Amino acid sequence: METPIRVLHVVVNMNRGGAETLIMNLYRNIDRSKVQFDFLTCKEGVFDKEIQEMGGKIHRIPYITDVGHFRYIKALNEFFFTHNEYKIVHSHMDKMSGLVLRAAKKARIPVRISHSHNTSSEGSIAAKIYKNYAAIYIKTSATNLIACSKAAAEWLFNNKSNEVKILNNGIDYDKFSFKPQIRNDIRKTLKIDDKTLVLGHIGRFCEPKNHDFIIEIFKELNRKRSNSILILVGDGPLKPKIEKKVNEYGLKDKVKFLGIRNDVEQVIQAFDLFVFPSFHEGLPLTLIEAQAAGLPCLISKNITNEVDLGLGLVDYLPITDINLWVNKIANFSINNNRNIKKHIFIEKEYDITKIAASIQEYYLRLAR
Repeated sequence: METPIRVLHVVVNMNRGGAETLIMNLYRNIDRSKVQFDFLTCKEGVFDKEIQEMGGKIHRIPYITDVGHFRYIKALNEFFFTHNEYKIVHSHMDKMSGLVLRAAKKARIPVRISHSHNTSSEGSIAAKIYKNYAAIYIKTSATNLIACSKAAAEWLFNNKSNEVKILNNGIDYDKFSFKPQIRNDIRKTLKIDDKTLVLGHIGRFCEPKNHDFIIEIFKELNRKRSNSILILVGDGPLKPKIEKKVNEYGLKDKVKFLGIRNDVEQVIQAFDLFVFPSFHEGLPLTLIEAQAAGLPCLISKNITNEVDLGLGLVDYLPITDINLWVNKIANFSINNNRNIKKHIFIEKEYDITKIAASIQEYYLRLAR
């Protein structure tokens, strides 16, 4: 029996972010007798156990913020020189992929993929300057370029964006399609009745997601439509700040912080409206999941129009005007007829089985 090609995915950790969830969706759906995934990470993640159960190896090096530039570069170089058995390295670190792929190139790893999942960098001015320095090496070190959207391709690869393979953030439609019974069960568990309007958001508590704006909207909405609840799913550095703000506004009983969940496909069924006022995004996987669940989405104008699958569920609003959002939500009528036909997802190329088959073929071709 042939041994599978081992593809090394490079991420900070395998937690439930958009890129990481996509990698896991691909991993679960590829033929692992032909292609196997291994991981180079810096921290533990919630998917580690599942990865190991599927036959993946997890390598660990310290992260740059913990050890500084020189020790990080040294760790990368040492790793690739001792693991030059890999033929394909697939880096998901946005601008930081430059440093990863430069080390892989030095170790003569033949296929070096840079994958863009975003349209802007996070962090302080100093962090952004450093990331711009790291990004220089993508041009000289990457052999192949992938992005989740045209906007993400243009941001990271500039004038090379026409050479980029666009890989849609695919999902398992059957898991997310609308199920009234699950909706009732989740709402019952959360003690929410049928008449209550439930606003939902799924995302890491970090600056780009704009949680502050969500809380401001909800504060104003409560004055106009008091029979409403906000559900926030996720974790992250800004969570304590947002919890404090909720308490200060006296909204503690009306905002539910659910933390990191492994049943997002069920929780999303309980929402009536998905709010997503991000400052920037690549192509948010959660918005694809929301549309599979037939969930109306109010989203920031800063998000690429590629995320709208043309199902009449996505409404773009500017994040400069809170009142527009509040009025839109205040006049929203709850609709429980949320069936989206599966064939639409397949036609729009967001079906994970097709996307996994496509990336598998891509890896096999590159490995030849």
